[in-house]
This record gives sequence, C-alpha cells and structure tokens, in this order.
Amino acid sequence: MKKMILAVPKGRILNELNPVMEKAGILVEKDFYNTDSRKLLFQTNFKYLDIIKVRSFDVATFVALGAAHLGVAGDDVLKEFEYDEVNSVLDLGIGKCKLSVAHKKNIPKNEQNNGYLMVATKYKNTVTNYYADKGIRAECIKLNGAIELAPKLGICSTIVDLVSSGKTLSENNLQETEILFRITSKLIVNKIAFKLNNDKVSLIVSKFKKAING
Repeated sequence: MKKMILAVPKGRILNELNPVMEKAGILVEKDFYNTDSRKLLFQTNFKYLDIIKVRSFDVATFVALGAAHLGVAGDDVLKEFEYDEVNSVLDLGIGKCKLSVAHKKNIPKNEQNNGYLMVATKYKNTVTNYYADKGIRAECIKLNGAIELAPKLGICSTIVDLVSSGKTLSENNLQETEILFRITSKLIVNKIAFKLNNDKVSLIVSKFKKAING
C-alpha cells in the first residue's frame, strides 16, 4: 500500500500544529518531537500516512512536485510561488502573522522612493508584483534571514518581511508602514494526488477539519 506523505514546516508553526494533529488523532513517533533528532521522515499511527519535516519555505515545493501529497504552508509561501499543482483546502487558523513593509524611522527625503525602490526581502516575486501594481519599480535584494539588518547596514531603507508582534522591527529602529496581507497556515494538497488517492487524502483532510471545527 502506497503511503501518503504530509509535509510539515519546522519551527514555530510546527509547535502550533502539533496540538491540531493530536486533536485530529494523528500521532507521530517519538523522534518527531525530539528537537535534537536529525531525522526527517516519520511514521504515524496510520499505516497509510508518513510525515516529513522540511523548511517552511519548501513545503509548497514538495507538494507541487508530488514528493508530498499534502502539506501545511502559510499564505506567504503560497503567494510567493503560486504553484498550479497545489490546492489550499483548509485554513488551520495557526501561524498568524502578516507580511509587511517597514522603513527606517525618519527616512530623509532623498532616501524616499521616487518611482524606484530598493527592498530587502525573502519574497522577491510577491514584492516585485506588489510594487509593480503601485507603479513603482522595486529592485529586490533577496535575503533569507536577518533582513532587519539591511537598513541598519546601509543596504537599503525598506524591507518586506513577516511581522508578528513588531518587537524585532522596533528593536532595529524600523517602523511598519504597510501591510501586504495577513497570513495563516493552510492545509494544501497536490491536485493529481487528490484525484488518484481521493479516499486517503479526503480522510486526512476530514480529520483536520474535525480538529479545527471542534
């Protein structure tokens, strides 16, 4: 029997996802909860379901390529890649944050955009399209971490990044000026996998729905 693969993100979102999976009746082997374990593929209490741990930014790619049949990904990742092969089937209501624009506080006029802007971000496609719709040509400097350092070190005045409490921005002398969109994590499925394994995929989705809806 071919197993279904569920891709889940490492880190903060996984901490919020674990109680949801338990409520859905999905129990994972002990190493899954061990932060020191390097293991990436885990068995569950369902013979037809295994779970893989990957970087949050990679979940949608694993699902789009069919390496995983289902996954948990945030709106930020889904919008950045916009894979045709992926369907979002359920809002899990976890991983709440927003994708926001932030500037150095008190930007001098000569550093303010004049139809052109340099932006440090992880979300190059999303940001390019966002500013294009506003008639601004944005040159994106792609960074995968410590994005708040870019203005401080003189790389640019503007960043676009995930914001939860805003504490990191404040501590780095940045202020939030625009919200691109608000984010929650979604349960996603590979479209072909859903067609070929409808019974199994639908069963997993229904377990998550029951967990979310109480």
